[in-house]
Amino acid sequence: MINVNMPFGFKLFKSKGRLGIDIGTSAIKIIELEKESGRFVLKNYGFFEFKSADGTPSATESKQIQNILKLPDGEIIWGIKEVLKKAKIKSTDVVASIPAFSTFATVIEMPYLSEQDLAKSIPFEARKYIPVPLNEVVLDWSIIDIPTNLTDATKPTTVEVFLAAVPRDETVRYQRIMRGAGLNLRALELENSALTRALLGNDLSPTVIVNIGGRSTSIVILNRGYERLSHNYEVGGFEITRSIARSLNVSLEKAEELKKKFGIKEIDENVINSAMKSLVDMMVFETRKTITSYEETKNQKISKVLLVGGLTNMPNFANYFQQKLGRQVAIGNALARVVYPQALSPVIQELSSTFAVATGLAMRET
Repeated sequence: MINVNMPFGFKLFKSKGRLGIDIGTSAIKIIELEKESGRFVLKNYGFFEFKSADGTPSATESKQIQNILKLPDGEIIWGIKEVLKKAKIKSTDVVASIPAFSTFATVIEMPYLSEQDLAKSIPFEARKYIPVPLNEVVLDWSIIDIPTNLTDATKPTTVEVFLAAVPRDETVRYQRIMRGAGLNLRALELENSALTRALLGNDLSPTVIVNIGGRSTSIVILNRGYERLSHNYEVGGFEITRSIARSLNVSLEKAEELKKKFGIKEIDENVINSAMKSLVDMMVFETRKTITSYEETKNQKISKVLLVGGLTNMPNFANYFQQKLGRQVAIGNALARVVYPQALSPVIQELSSTFAVATGLAMRET
């Protein structure tokens, strides 16, 4: 059963802006931003998620309700239309994200002569790094941090190039879905690129973003604004909810309620701690392993760790994650550079964590 969910109970005014649409495995999140006097302004938002008919766990529940992306196009189109209708969103220009696990991205070093020469060479070089035939992907690339005022004497001999590839059939599918929803798809973007824009802005320092989704966790290391290393770990918020439901023999709905209420508070009556901590500890372990691999390979220290995703709003989650990781950890603020109505202040942290990818998408200048 599909439940359309306007989670924060606040109806914003209509506008004509840009939509960011994040189609995840457990929810579709839509946010609408508009540029006013050089600032992004939040105009509207909404999402829908999947739940079983009675909210109870079962042996086959993960196959039945987990992955929106495996649904027929028509059901996804219906879900998007329902959110647009219930939130009274009128904008039609869209930037959408491709999930990290469906894409390939890396930074490579190449001899530098000119952009024209690079454009000719990239397809041949890309074959060394992309694990599928190039005719099956849409290839994109950009030069990292080359000054525009170079002279012949100051031209570098090599240059770093950010290389990205998206399955061609996925791009066609997203075009079909957005067209079916009556929307104008202006761009498709890597999920991690959208997160970088929303959370870091112009901050180019080495950073780790841990994006905890409903079904999986994405750990991405960025430097100078580009993805350098990423790792997808197949445990997310839903797995924790299911662990609580099984431990206490309660419905998924009740387990979700307990998770949000108690989190990882260090109190005697918090009986859900043991059901959660082992899974969170594994997330921390995967994060530490990814960071260590990068630091040892690149001989470069990570300056900060940012957490995003709905799970980060649980009581004491960020503190526990920091304690176990042994590094400074903060909750990422995707709305730090967005103007929003003051009435949203009580829920802005939850909104920021939940709509981080969608916000970065809507910020894209196309």
